[in-house]
Amino acid sequence: LVFTEEDKYGLYSNLLFKYFLAEGVVCGHDLFVASAKDHPDNILKELPAPLLDDTHRHELGEEATAVKSEDFQDSMKIAWRYQNLPKVEASPTTSTKFGHYYDVSKTMSPELSQSIKWHSFYLPEELSSQPKMKTCNMNSAYARLLHSIQRIIYQEGFDGSDPQKKQKTILRIGIQSLGSMLWGDDICSSDTPEDIHSLTKFLYVLRGLLRKSLSACIITVPAHLIQNKAIMERVTNLSDTVVGLESFIGSERETNPLYKDYHGLVHVHQIPRLNSLICDVSDTKDLAFRLKRKLFTIERLHLPPDLSDTVSRASKQDLAESAKLLSSGCGAMAIGKKHLDF
Repeated sequence: LVFTEEDKYGLYSNLLFKYFLAEGVVCGHDLFVASAKDHPDNILKELPAPLLDDTHRHELGEEATAVKSEDFQDSMKIAWRYQNLPKVEASPTTSTKFGHYYDVSKTMSPELSQSIKWHSFYLPEELSSQPKMKTCNMNSAYARLLHSIQRIIYQEGFDGSDPQKKQKTILRIGIQSLGSMLWGDDICSSDTPEDIHSLTKFLYVLRGLLRKSLSACIITVPAHLIQNKAIMERVTNLSDTVVGLESFIGSERETNPLYKDYHGLVHVHQIPRLNSLICDVSDTKDLAFRLKRKLFTIERLHLPPDLSDTVSRASKQDLAESAKLLSSGCGAMAIGKKHLDF
């Protein structure tokens, strides 16, 4: 169960949501898309197009050339005593390619998206077609969604009941903006919600379904609207992976020279701890994302080597203070009061 905290305007979390579904299409998995805002048909039409191997090499080749030229310009600014220090890798590198790459400027071809089996759950249609359903102090929308997921898992054989008849594949479940008012949940709008345990009960039952079936799920939640920290802690504990996206849109960091190359920060709050009593902590805490012309990338955040060309002396103190707000894992932490001290 992957729990994603939406950014304030839902732009980048929605993109991450579509990446998860697009990977399922390319791998030939079955999809189950649930939403109360956008119709699942429209979501599937807007999935990013996969980059084939040749195209992928060409795309990354262009960007690698651009990065090398930037590195050369930066090396001209770095003091000679820092040049022999080990270089920080901006992007995680692996010996084998994991997953696929996608072009966000193009949409997936209809032939490819229709080649797999997919199921949809659009709440307005479900509310009009079925009588009111409420079980165990859980609101009607969550009860309907759970019933629908359970039905698909058992009917399509993802529970392992017919291992010989059906070729093993995975059911990818995507649920958009869970916990919002559109789902009939009032935890975002009220200090004393009527169904305060609705979301946590839903996740508890959903996690049980995922554990005993061949399925994986991603949910996006507008966490910035939920003021009750106790609810957020429960939701975090009920999830396997918890990732938060913090967009710079509308914040003072958008115009801050420290973050000029990035569009937001990635906070990894929790990573899976299957078959373990304690939660493993990621060693990389300073992650940032940026949306390039065609690719959405997540990189390690590192401060620029020299800001003297773009920043006046008076504002360096402000930059030093804002740099202190970065996580403790940042490789270049500003500790000086009047200037950036690397």
